[in-house]
Amino acid sequence: MTFLCRLCSCVLLYLCSNQKMSTLTIKKLSAEEEYPDLSQHNNHMAKVLTLDMYKKLRERSTPNGFTVDNVIQTGVDNPGHPFIMTVGCVAGDEETYEVFKDLLDPVIEDRHGGYKPTDKHKTDLNPDNLKGGDDLDPNYVLSSRVRTGRSIRGFCLPPHCSRGERRAIEKLSVEALGALSGDLKGKYYALKNMTEAEQQQLIDDHFLFDKPVSPLLLASGMARDWPDARGIWHNDNKTFLVWVNEEDHLRVISMQKGGNMKEVFNRFCTGLTKIEELFKSKGHAFMWNEHLGYVLTCPSNLGTGLRGGVHVKLPNLSKHNKFEEVLKRLRLQKRGTGGVDTAAVGGVFDISNADRLGFSEVELVQMVVDGVKLLVEMEKRLEKGQAIDDLIPAQK
Repeated sequence: MTFLCRLCSCVLLYLCSNQKMSTLTIKKLSAEEEYPDLSQHNNHMAKVLTLDMYKKLRERSTPNGFTVDNVIQTGVDNPGHPFIMTVGCVAGDEETYEVFKDLLDPVIEDRHGGYKPTDKHKTDLNPDNLKGGDDLDPNYVLSSRVRTGRSIRGFCLPPHCSRGERRAIEKLSVEALGALSGDLKGKYYALKNMTEAEQQQLIDDHFLFDKPVSPLLLASGMARDWPDARGIWHNDNKTFLVWVNEEDHLRVISMQKGGNMKEVFNRFCTGLTKIEELFKSKGHAFMWNEHLGYVLTCPSNLGTGLRGGVHVKLPNLSKHNKFEEVLKRLRLQKRGTGGVDTAAVGGVFDISNADRLGFSEVELVQMVVDGVKLLVEMEKRLEKGQAIDDLIPAQK
């Protein structure tokens, strides 16, 4: 008995000393020694973070244990991007935006065109308020899509959630989505049950998110335990899709071939509203507040989280020296058709709204509809060898 008591005392002493060592290790080095080298970086986080700010935030953590180094890791590991200005930071939970507001408020203001900490976001999911959208030329506009993300309150976000949380989110999502009916009725497909060929086919069809190869996702910690508790739900027509546990808890997508953005947006608003009602009926609200709107993993997706986009053929306009300027004035951005890390092929671009926060869903889709109509008109002019100077728009 004496031996056991001594053994227990030794174990307890060992555990206590180990705990003390762990605590000391965290602050073993100074903030100056831990501060990342951002001298070659070009992202929103690098523009904002200073040593003094790092010293202050280094002492903080969200209740779930998310630290400032977790927030900025993706921006440290990825100095820049060839096509877009990246944010360089992520949230690990809903509280991240409050605990680290000294960093995130100026990042949000910089990324979202001067959106201030005192500003309030507006939401408009009434598709009847969209003007036009059913008249984009299908000879140029190959497909149309509107997507957003949603986060379920009470769970950590993908960069920080546990395996159990991720599985609980999947279970809730499958139950809620299984209650959809009519033309939204569909089925859930878990990634872990798919063959490689099935996954690749869905990726090639632009239905399924790609495997986590993007350094932005990998550095953020979103690829942990892949493919556990990840999957895709889609309706029978494959025009309404929900990704589960990719970059956000949910990614809701409405899409179809051709240029009828009005139809796409109508389905998007109807389906999204029904999904929110189903989650609320199960006692789970989405993360939302009047300042940030819908709260998502990346600060670039706050507010509406909405990206309305089309795949559009612009082989002539894309070579014009005013192309980038025109997109900027229309508040639009371009990507390759394979996603953020790809280039255009054959003059076909993914054109979408650059803004997410400070504008309503209707306003953002309206920008895409009006802007793409103008881009197509310019392309037609250039095909005929005509000038487009009189079509250059004013800054929106």
